Amino acid sequence: MIWPFKPKPSKQIARVEVKGAIGPGTRKRLLEVLKQVEEKKFPALLLRIDSPGGTVADSHEIYHALKRLQDKVKIVASFGNISASGGVYISMGAPHIMSNPGTITGSVGVILRGNNIEKLLDKVGVSFKVIKSGPYKDILSFDRQLTPEEEQILQALIDNSYNQFTSIIAENRKLPIETVRSFADGRIFTGEQALELGTVDRLGTEEDARLWLAELAGLDPDKTKLYNFDEPKSLLSRVSGGDSRLAQSWVNAHPGIGAGLEWLSFEVETSGLPLWLYRP
Repeated sequence: MIWPFKPKPSKQIARVEVKGAIGPGTRKRLLEVLKQVEEKKFPALLLRIDSPGGTVADSHEIYHALKRLQDKVKIVASFGNISASGGVYISMGAPHIMSNPGTITGSVGVILRGNNIEKLLDKVGVSFKVIKSGPYKDILSFDRQLTPEEEQILQALIDNSYNQFTSIIAENRKLPIETVRSFADGRIFTGEQALELGTVDRLGTEEDARLWLAELAGLDPDKTKLYNFDEPKSLLSRVSGGDSRLAQSWVNAHPGIGAGLEWLSFEVETSGLPLWLYRP
C-alpha cells in the first residue's frame, strides 16, 4: 500500500545544490529556494556546493541570505568535487561545514580580467573614436592597453574586495585575520588541508553531512528524508525549448561541449567584473 500523504516539511531536510559558476541565475534561484525553506518551515538545510566560485556581488547576497536563515533553520554545507573562492565565501553562511577529504577548495582571492585585442584590430584596420566624460570612463576597454593610473585604480578595487573576503572568513571561522591571509593568496588545497587550516569543521561524504544535520536538528536520521529542490535548466535545455530529452541526446553525442557552452556564457556575462573564482 502506498501512503497517500507526503511527509511534512517539518519532518524533512531541505537540500539545494550550488553547481557550476555562481552568477545572477544562481543567486536568483538560491534566494528563492531559501525563501521557500523558511516559509515551509523546514527544520534543516543541506547546502551542497560543487562550484569554483563566481561573481562577487552574487556570492555576497547568497552568503547574507544564509546568515539570516541561521536563526530559524539548521544549516550544514557539504563540499563536493570543488568548493573554491566564491564557493568558500557562500559556505561561510553555514555554521557547520563538512568537506570531502579530496575536495579542491581554497583559492581565496579576487581576479578581474579584461580582454585586449588592440593588435588584432590594428591588423584589420579597425579603430574607435571615444568621447568620454572622464579619463577613466572606458577603463578596461578592449581596444587599448591599461594606463599605469588605471592599473592602480583596479588594484585598489581588487584589494578592497580581497579584504572583504578575508574578513568574512576570519569572522565566521573565528580565525585571526593574519592566519587567514597566510593562506588567502589564491592557492588551492584539499579538504583535508582545509580542516587543518580551520575553514571546515569535519571531513566526510554528503551522507555523513545529512546524518550530522539530522542530529543537529533533532531528527531521526533513519526516517528523515531529503527534499530536493530542482536544479535549473541547463543552457542546452533552454536553447532546445525545454525538451530535456533532445538536450540530453545532444550532450551524449557531443561530450564536453555542453559544459563548454555553459562556461562560455558565464565568461561573456562576467567580462570586466571582479570575481571570486578559481580559474584552472
